[in-house]
Amino acid sequence: MAVTELPTTTRTTNHIKKISILPLIFIIFYEVSGGPFGSEDAVQAAGPLLTLLGFIIFPFIWSIPEALITAEMGTMFPENSGYVIWVSTALGPYWGFQQGWMKWISGVIDNALYPVLFLDYLKSTFPSLENGLPRVLASWGLTIVLTLLNYRGLTIVGFVAVFLGIFSLIPFVVMGFISIPKLEPSRWVEVDLKDIDWSLYLNTLFWNLNYWDSISTLVGEVENPKKTLPKGLFFALVLIVSAYLFPLLIGIGAVPVDRAVWSDGYYSDIAKIIGGGWLRWWLNAAAALANMGLFVAEMSADSFQLLGMAERGMLPALFTKRSRYGTPIFGILFSATGVVLLSWLSFDEIVAAENFLYCFGMILEFIAFILLKIKKPNALRPYKVPGGKIGAIILCIPPTILIGFVLYFSSLKVMVISLIVMVIGLVMQPCLKFVEKKKWIKFSVSPDLPDLDNWESTQTLVPHHLDNGEGTQTLVPDHLVNGEGSQTLVPNHLDNEGTQTSVQ
Repeated sequence: MAVTELPTTTRTTNHIKKISILPLIFIIFYEVSGGPFGSEDAVQAAGPLLTLLGFIIFPFIWSIPEALITAEMGTMFPENSGYVIWVSTALGPYWGFQQGWMKWISGVIDNALYPVLFLDYLKSTFPSLENGLPRVLASWGLTIVLTLLNYRGLTIVGFVAVFLGIFSLIPFVVMGFISIPKLEPSRWVEVDLKDIDWSLYLNTLFWNLNYWDSISTLVGEVENPKKTLPKGLFFALVLIVSAYLFPLLIGIGAVPVDRAVWSDGYYSDIAKIIGGGWLRWWLNAAAALANMGLFVAEMSADSFQLLGMAERGMLPALFTKRSRYGTPIFGILFSATGVVLLSWLSFDEIVAAENFLYCFGMILEFIAFILLKIKKPNALRPYKVPGGKIGAIILCIPPTILIGFVLYFSSLKVMVISLIVMVIGLVMQPCLKFVEKKKWIKFSVSPDLPDLDNWESTQTLVPHHLDNGEGTQTLVPDHLVNGEGSQTLVPNHLDNEGTQTSVQ
């Protein structure tokens, strides 16, 4: 008997250390959140009660569905093209490219925000950074330094993320203890339904709690992703929601609420009111470092996405070139250039523009998730969202409705800019195909990746180098299913979707 093996996804970079669970949690933390910095605008837009309710309810509408989809699809396609290959497999390479283009531009726009937030927190201490040439030079200098950090490798990025995450959250713990005598819970329920900026409110919530799928473009660099990815998403979800709610409860409860002053950087003023100048300095340093963490995590996702697309032949082969640290050289350069070019936008414009593009990308992801449940039910899914096809449709309904609201409240300027970007992507893909046909630039598909034309049949054949001695068992982390924190081994012959081992 001969067993046909699934083509290995092992890269020539096997000597590069993979990301383990703790760095993965904090990379997800920074790709999604990075702490409460930037959540202040929600209070200005809608007041205390709606802000607190928003950060409690929104994760159930958006964050949990997106994290579950990422857990299933990321373990189903353990490669760096991430959501691009999800859409390509379900809808074809043309739409896969559009997904990659919109998500990459959205990520670069998002990354252009972090130097802005970094300087907004420092301008209260260094007024010269508020505008003019000093602000421009500081923004560019920060971009260069953090780009070099990304170049040095994902292992460095991961452990830097752990350090920055812990350091940026400690001041809020200290501030919480100091504020206990000053807390007035009645402030938490203040609401004025006649004075709500729905556009700013929804965009702020959306921006602070999305991008769970970004980690999918790094799955190829994760150690044992079929186990590690679902666990990392679960623990990151708990950490992120707590990191928003706790500071909001402190800031709103300990200081009289003046909605007009609640904007990005206001936690710095709250720290001074509660603890004095020393706490303000500490929190400013934490905010600055948090934005550094956000930047390096986002750039890692963006640059490895370009590498993954090039490995699938969607981009020129030069994007597959790695440094001696295993990082994508041209992916980093292109992402950094985009950040510099977009750094002139304001905070509100950045958030609204990237949300608009991100929404369209997510619609394609939801369609791909449902179609793959229907079209390829027998494909190997190391982590499976419960409920089958009907469950997949139900899971996608609430976030799709939310996307409708976000798009509805977008400004005309943001819509025009975003639609222009989308049209560029629609034209760019056939242009690249023309260039490839003329052989003006080299394109190639990595031989280490599974053949998608015969993908479903090969996915059911699990070689020894992928099963870690566990045969053809599917690992289902219960903490993402029933919250009990243990893992259940489900033999494939009991899997109701038919993911059985085939022997010829």
